[in-house]
Amino acid sequence: MSSVLVFPVAASPLPLLHAPVAVPAGFPSPAQDWYDGPIDLTAELVKDQAATFVVRVAGHSMEGAGISDGDELLVDRSLTPKDGDVVVAVLDGELTVKRLATGPGGVVLRSANPAYPDIPVPEAADLLIWGVATFCIHHLRARGSSHQMHESATSKGPRRAD
Repeated sequence: MSSVLVFPVAASPLPLLHAPVAVPAGFPSPAQDWYDGPIDLTAELVKDQAATFVVRVAGHSMEGAGISDGDELLVDRSLTPKDGDVVVAVLDGELTVKRLATGPGGVVLRSANPAYPDIPVPEAADLLIWGVATFCIHHLRARGSSHQMHESATSKGPRRAD
């Protein structure tokens, strides 16, 4: 099973700058040089702050769902899990991140990577759905500070890579 680390969501707002237009991922369009004010990610992404946690994923079993090793999930414990939800489950005392499948055959915790088997949950098993994942923060840049890579490139000390 995958392991997860759990962190509470901070109570203070996290204002970030917000562009007023959607940026096309296909054909490029002229850049908009507008500023639309800050956006509070907590207000936008968290519906129940007291019940929402950040969970860091360890493992590769959910890559087909766009969840990679090291990503953080926003997990809302106040939501009722439904068939098809990505959930943090506690099965026989072990945490795992899987897609919940419910049906006439019972409960299955589905992997999103063919290299990892689905987990059919026997009726006698101790299963708790700890929370429902609502968002995934997927890292696009290698971890670590960018200026560390350039410290040895100049004798004048570190410089920013941006």
